[in-house]
Amino acid sequence: MKYLLFTLNLLFVIGCNFPEKNSASQDSEARKPISRISSETLSAKTFPKLDPNRYNVAFLIMNGTYNTELTAPFDIFQHTIFRDQIKGMNVFTVANTDDPITTFEGMRILPDFNYLKDDLPKIDILVVPSAEHHLDTDLEDAAMINFVRQVDQTAQFVTSHCDGAFVLAKAGILNHAVSTTFPSDIDRMKTMFPNLDIRKKVLFVHDGKYITSAGGAKSFEAALYLCEFLYGKKVAQSLAGGLVIDWNLDDVPHLIIDK
Repeated sequence: MKYLLFTLNLLFVIGCNFPEKNSASQDSEARKPISRISSETLSAKTFPKLDPNRYNVAFLIMNGTYNTELTAPFDIFQHTIFRDQIKGMNVFTVANTDDPITTFEGMRILPDFNYLKDDLPKIDILVVPSAEHHLDTDLEDAAMINFVRQVDQTAQFVTSHCDGAFVLAKAGILNHAVSTTFPSDIDRMKTMFPNLDIRKKVLFVHDGKYITSAGGAKSFEAALYLCEFLYGKKVAQSLAGGLVIDWNLDDVPHLIIDK
Protein backbone atom coordinates (compact mmCIF):
# COMPACT_ATOMS: atom_id res chain seq x y z
CA MET A 1 0.00 0.00 0.00
CA LYS A 2 2.89 2.29 0.87
CA TYR A 3 4.41 1.78 -2.61
CA LEU A 4 1.02 2.28 -4.27
CA LEU A 5 0.53 5.64 -2.54
CA PHE A 6 4.06 6.72 -3.46
CA THR A 7 3.44 5.82 -7.12
CA LEU A 8 0.15 7.70 -7.22
CA ASN A 9 1.75 10.80 -5.66
CA LEU A 10 4.62 10.66 -8.13
CA LEU A 11 2.25 10.45 -11.09
CA PHE A 12 0.30 13.42 -9.70
CA VAL A 13 3.43 15.55 -9.36
CA ILE A 14 4.63 14.66 -12.84
CA GLY A 15 1.22 15.44 -14.27
CA CYS A 16 1.19 18.88 -12.63
CA ASN A 17 4.43 19.82 -14.37
CA PHE A 18 3.15 19.27 -17.91
CA PRO A 19 0.70 21.73 -19.53
CA GLU A 20 -2.64 20.35 -20.52
CA LYS A 21 -2.94 19.49 -24.18
CA ASN A 22 -5.91 21.78 -24.66
CA SER A 23 -4.10 24.70 -23.04
CA ALA A 24 -1.04 24.22 -25.25
CA SER A 25 -3.27 23.94 -28.29
CA GLN A 26 -5.06 27.14 -27.33
CA ASP A 27 -1.74 28.96 -26.87
CA SER A 28 -0.64 27.79 -30.29
CA GLU A 29 -3.86 28.93 -31.89
CA ALA A 30 -3.62 32.27 -30.12
CA ARG A 31 -0.22 32.86 -31.61
CA LYS A 32 -1.19 32.01 -35.19
CA PRO A 33 -3.20 35.16 -35.97
CA ILE A 34 -0.34 37.37 -34.75
CA SER A 35 2.10 35.57 -37.01
CA ARG A 36 -0.32 35.70 -39.92
CA ILE A 37 -1.08 39.40 -39.47
CA SER A 38 2.60 40.22 -39.25
CA SER A 39 3.31 38.31 -42.45
CA GLU A 40 0.45 39.94 -44.32
CA THR A 41 1.50 43.38 -43.12
CA LEU A 42 5.01 42.91 -44.40
CA SER A 43 3.88 41.55 -47.77
CA ALA A 44 1.32 44.33 -48.32
CA LYS A 45 3.71 47.26 -48.16
CA THR A 46 2.11 50.66 -48.48
CA PHE A 47 3.90 53.75 -49.75
CA PRO A 48 3.41 57.34 -48.61
CA LYS A 49 1.10 59.50 -50.69
CA LEU A 50 3.13 62.24 -52.33
CA ASP A 51 1.65 65.51 -53.49
CA PRO A 52 2.84 66.01 -57.09
CA ASN A 53 2.96 69.77 -56.55
CA ARG A 54 5.68 69.54 -53.88
CA TYR A 55 9.40 68.88 -53.84
CA ASN A 56 10.24 65.23 -53.15
CA VAL A 57 12.81 65.08 -50.36
CA ALA A 58 14.43 61.69 -49.67
CA PHE A 59 16.34 60.93 -46.47
CA LEU A 60 18.91 58.15 -46.86
CA ILE A 61 18.84 56.06 -43.69
CA MET A 62 20.58 52.91 -42.48
CA ASN A 63 21.43 51.16 -39.23
CA GLY A 64 23.48 53.53 -37.11
CA THR A 65 22.00 56.75 -38.50
CA TYR A 66 22.28 59.50 -35.91
CA ASN A 67 18.95 60.88 -34.73
CA THR A 68 19.68 64.60 -34.89
CA GLU A 69 21.10 64.67 -38.41
CA LEU A 70 17.93 62.89 -39.53
CA THR A 71 15.22 64.53 -37.45
CA ALA A 72 16.47 68.14 -37.59
CA PRO A 73 16.16 68.62 -41.37
CA PHE A 74 13.15 66.29 -41.46
CA ASP A 75 11.30 68.57 -39.01
CA ILE A 76 12.19 71.74 -40.90
CA PHE A 77 11.27 70.39 -44.32
CA GLN A 78 8.07 68.65 -43.22
CA HIS A 79 6.71 71.87 -41.75
CA THR A 80 6.84 73.58 -45.14
CA ILE A 81 3.50 71.98 -46.01
CA PHE A 82 1.85 74.23 -43.43
CA ARG A 83 3.02 77.44 -45.10
CA ASP A 84 0.80 79.11 -47.67
CA GLN A 85 1.73 79.99 -51.24
CA ILE A 86 4.97 78.04 -51.40
CA LYS A 87 5.94 74.75 -52.99
CA GLY A 88 6.12 72.55 -49.89
CA MET A 89 8.08 69.35 -49.44
CA ASN A 90 7.12 65.68 -49.42
CA VAL A 91 9.53 64.07 -46.95
CA PHE A 92 10.21 60.32 -46.92
CA THR A 93 12.92 57.85 -46.02
CA VAL A 94 14.82 55.45 -48.28
CA ALA A 95 16.97 52.48 -47.26
CA ASN A 96 18.31 49.22 -48.66
CA THR A 97 15.77 47.15 -46.75
CA ASP A 98 12.07 46.78 -45.99
CA ASP A 99 12.87 45.96 -42.37
CA PRO A 100 13.06 48.59 -39.63
CA ILE A 101 16.43 50.25 -39.27
CA THR A 102 17.79 51.10 -35.84
CA THR A 103 19.42 54.47 -35.32
CA PHE A 104 22.58 54.88 -33.27
CA GLU A 105 20.46 56.06 -30.34
CA GLY A 106 18.08 53.10 -30.63
CA MET A 107 15.10 54.56 -32.48
CA ARG A 108 13.52 52.03 -34.88
CA ILE A 109 12.26 53.43 -38.19
CA LEU A 110 10.41 51.61 -40.96
CA PRO A 111 11.75 52.96 -44.29
CA ASP A 112 9.21 54.32 -46.76
CA PHE A 113 11.07 53.00 -49.81
CA ASN A 114 13.64 50.31 -50.52
CA TYR A 115 15.97 51.83 -53.11
CA LEU A 116 17.18 48.37 -54.16
CA LYS A 117 13.82 47.19 -55.47
CA ASP A 118 11.02 49.76 -55.21
CA ASP A 119 9.96 52.20 -57.90
CA LEU A 120 11.09 55.45 -56.34
CA PRO A 121 9.56 58.82 -57.10
CA LYS A 122 11.81 61.40 -58.71
CA ILE A 123 13.97 62.82 -55.93
CA ASP A 124 14.37 66.60 -56.00
CA ILE A 125 16.38 66.87 -52.78
CA LEU A 126 18.52 64.10 -51.28
CA VAL A 127 19.46 64.36 -47.61
CA VAL A 128 22.30 62.19 -46.29
CA PRO A 129 22.34 62.26 -42.48
CA SER A 130 25.41 60.98 -40.68
CA ALA A 131 25.62 57.33 -39.60
CA GLU A 132 27.88 55.38 -37.30
CA HIS A 133 29.94 53.77 -40.07
CA HIS A 134 30.11 56.56 -42.64
CA LEU A 135 33.86 56.76 -42.13
CA ASP A 136 34.51 53.07 -42.77
CA THR A 137 32.27 50.13 -43.75
CA ASP A 138 29.38 52.18 -45.18
CA LEU A 139 31.79 53.57 -47.75
CA GLU A 140 32.27 50.00 -49.02
CA ASP A 141 28.55 49.64 -49.77
CA ALA A 142 28.68 49.85 -53.57
CA ALA A 143 24.89 49.77 -53.99
CA MET A 144 24.41 52.70 -51.63
CA ILE A 145 27.19 54.75 -53.23
CA ASN A 146 25.77 54.06 -56.69
CA PHE A 147 22.32 55.11 -55.50
CA VAL A 148 23.71 58.48 -54.40
CA ARG A 149 25.44 58.91 -57.76
CA GLN A 150 22.23 58.13 -59.65
CA VAL A 151 20.12 60.54 -57.61
CA ASP A 152 22.75 63.24 -58.05
CA GLN A 153 22.24 63.16 -61.82
CA THR A 154 18.71 64.57 -61.61
CA ALA A 155 18.34 66.06 -58.10
CA GLN A 156 18.16 69.81 -57.65
CA PHE A 157 20.00 69.64 -54.33
CA VAL A 158 22.09 67.05 -52.51
CA THR A 159 22.71 67.76 -48.85
CA SER A 160 24.67 66.09 -46.08
CA HIS A 161 25.00 66.53 -42.34
CA CYS A 162 28.07 65.69 -40.28
CA ASP A 163 29.83 62.62 -41.71
CA GLY A 164 27.25 62.22 -44.44
CA ALA A 165 29.75 64.30 -46.42
CA PHE A 166 32.04 61.25 -46.54
CA VAL A 167 29.33 59.42 -48.52
CA LEU A 168 29.08 62.27 -51.02
CA ALA A 169 32.87 62.37 -51.30
CA LYS A 170 33.05 58.62 -51.88
CA ALA A 171 30.42 58.93 -54.59
CA GLY A 172 32.67 61.47 -56.30
CA ILE A 173 30.07 64.20 -56.43
CA LEU A 174 32.09 66.69 -54.36
CA ASN A 175 35.09 66.60 -56.71
CA HIS A 176 34.36 70.10 -57.97
CA ALA A 177 32.66 71.53 -54.91
CA VAL A 178 33.73 73.11 -51.63
CA SER A 179 32.40 71.22 -48.60
CA THR A 180 32.59 70.73 -44.84
CA THR A 181 31.78 68.04 -42.29
CA PHE A 182 31.80 67.37 -38.53
CA PRO A 183 34.54 69.64 -37.11
CA SER A 184 36.71 66.93 -35.55
CA ASP A 185 36.51 64.80 -38.73
CA ILE A 186 37.63 67.47 -41.20
CA ASP A 187 41.30 66.45 -41.06
CA ARG A 188 40.37 62.81 -41.54
CA MET A 189 38.21 63.68 -44.53
CA LYS A 190 41.10 65.69 -46.01
CA THR A 191 43.36 62.65 -45.58
CA MET A 192 40.86 60.27 -47.17
CA PHE A 193 40.01 62.65 -50.01
CA PRO A 194 43.12 64.82 -50.49
CA ASN A 195 41.88 66.41 -53.71
CA LEU A 196 38.75 67.91 -52.14
CA ASP A 197 38.39 71.49 -50.91
CA ILE A 198 37.12 70.99 -47.34
CA ARG A 199 36.65 74.05 -45.12
CA LYS A 200 36.92 74.59 -41.38
CA LYS A 201 35.30 77.21 -39.13
CA VAL A 202 31.97 77.12 -40.96
CA LEU A 203 28.74 75.38 -40.00
CA PHE A 204 27.65 74.76 -43.57
CA VAL A 205 28.81 75.29 -47.13
CA HIS A 206 26.59 75.84 -50.17
CA ASP A 207 28.33 75.23 -53.47
CA GLY A 208 26.14 74.78 -56.53
CA LYS A 209 23.54 72.18 -55.67
CA TYR A 210 25.53 70.76 -52.75
CA ILE A 211 24.99 71.80 -49.15
CA THR A 212 27.19 70.15 -46.54
CA SER A 213 26.90 70.90 -42.83
CA ALA A 214 28.77 70.29 -39.57
CA GLY A 215 25.79 68.30 -38.35
CA GLY A 216 24.46 67.89 -34.83
CA ALA A 217 22.11 70.66 -33.78
CA LYS A 218 23.55 72.76 -36.60
CA SER A 219 21.66 70.52 -39.02
CA PHE A 220 18.71 72.80 -38.24
CA GLU A 221 20.64 75.81 -39.56
CA ALA A 222 21.62 74.12 -42.82
CA ALA A 223 18.01 73.04 -43.41
CA LEU A 224 16.69 76.49 -42.59
CA TYR A 225 19.22 77.99 -44.99
CA LEU A 226 17.92 75.82 -47.85
CA CYS A 227 14.39 76.93 -47.02
CA GLU A 228 15.48 80.57 -47.02
CA PHE A 229 17.20 79.99 -50.35
CA LEU A 230 14.02 78.46 -51.83
CA TYR A 231 11.28 80.45 -50.11
CA GLY A 232 12.81 83.63 -48.73
CA LYS A 233 13.74 84.92 -45.29
CA LYS A 234 10.19 85.41 -44.02
CA VAL A 235 9.22 81.77 -44.55
CA ALA A 236 12.50 80.53 -43.04
CA GLN A 237 11.95 82.64 -39.93
CA SER A 238 8.39 81.33 -39.69
CA LEU A 239 9.63 77.73 -39.86
CA ALA A 240 12.27 78.46 -37.24
CA GLY A 241 9.73 80.15 -34.97
CA GLY A 242 7.47 77.12 -35.14
CA LEU A 243 10.32 75.07 -33.67
CA VAL A 244 11.39 77.81 -31.22
CA ILE A 245 14.67 78.43 -33.04
CA ASP A 246 16.27 81.86 -33.33
CA TRP A 247 17.13 82.19 -37.01
CA ASN A 248 19.26 84.86 -38.59
CA LEU A 249 21.51 83.72 -41.43
CA ASP A 250 23.99 86.51 -40.71
CA ASP A 251 24.67 85.00 -37.27
CA VAL A 252 25.61 81.57 -38.65
CA PRO A 253 29.21 80.99 -39.85
CA HIS A 254 28.76 79.71 -43.37
CA LEU A 255 30.17 79.82 -46.86
CA ILE A 256 28.29 80.34 -50.11
CA ILE A 257 30.21 79.75 -53.30
CA ASP A 258 28.97 81.87 -56.18
CA LYS A 259 29.55 80.35 -59.59
